[in-house]
Amino acid sequence: MMRALVLEKPGRPPVLAVKETPIPSPGPGEVLVEVEACGFCHHDLLVMAGVLRRGVKPGVILGHEISGTVVQPGEGVTTIATGDRVVSLLTNACGRCERCRSGREHRCIYGEGIGHGRDGGFAEYVALSEFSLVKLPEDVDLTGAALLACPMGVALQAVQNVAEVRPGETTVVTGAGGGLGVHGLQMAAALGSRVLAVTTSEDKLGRFASLGAEEILHTDELDFSEMVLALTEDEGAEVVFDTVGSVLFSSSWRSLAQFGRLVLLGELAGKAVELNLAEIIFRDARILGSSGVSRAVIEQVVDMVSQGQVAPVVGGAMPLEEAATAFDLLTGRSIFGRLVLTGR
Repeated sequence: MMRALVLEKPGRPPVLAVKETPIPSPGPGEVLVEVEACGFCHHDLLVMAGVLRRGVKPGVILGHEISGTVVQPGEGVTTIATGDRVVSLLTNACGRCERCRSGREHRCIYGEGIGHGRDGGFAEYVALSEFSLVKLPEDVDLTGAALLACPMGVALQAVQNVAEVRPGETTVVTGAGGGLGVHGLQMAAALGSRVLAVTTSEDKLGRFASLGAEEILHTDELDFSEMVLALTEDEGAEVVFDTVGSVLFSSSWRSLAQFGRLVLLGELAGKAVELNLAEIIFRDARILGSSGVSRAVIEQVVDMVSQGQVAPVVGGAMPLEEAATAFDLLTGRSIFGRLVLTGR
């Protein structure tokens, strides 16, 4: 038997309990992993709050940002062995369909969302497909490794592959103190961009410069575009990396330069936005959505961490039994980086 976090009733606050459940048995092509840490994502918070329900299997064990050690390979597993240190993809991917073969494993035709369609990492053990695990070198901390796919890989995919950030460009990062934001600004800086970090949290101000932010835009208002224009000689930023969504959309849009790219990664409020389509046309702008991460990008993140180019920002590690406290901390947006839960 193993300990696992069970969502008994969604709500604000949710009813959570740690219960003894059977250890999963790895099927053919699967691997049993002893969980070291699992990131507590805003996605998990929304499921616990009862806001996000689509695609969530009733009674599923949440948690999709998983690091750990292989304890039992299943039948037919050839690339992963007992004792290997691993991080999971966000989808339990098949590795065979056209999307998996073309590097879009996060949209696997036959895949199941880890922690949504199948049991995830808020437990002592998890069983996942061999293809859904990336091996880690010994010099990568196993607790911090929980963040390598999400938020770090998600951030790199958005900055590098979607926004195509180039050296010398200015990138605005909203929600810069959150899990996606703090890693997005690192990724943009690592690619040679000038990063402007936007935050409403005064207690986080002193932590951005060491991560690569050139300017910190602290505002209690929803509109930060005037500050961006002032710092760019009224040109605006080539890229806006928006992790907040609708409540900041108008400001993010006004901050964008001619030929700019606005990349949307998060939506906290679920509100509609207004936009004159002529503004997109005559600004020659692109509005892009980005979610998920490919296996290749996760492997790239592993290399970047190993080489010291970027680092996971773990805002705290808490046992499964303190998940309700973790929920409150995330709701209050007091965590810098990403909080992780541990099964030990």
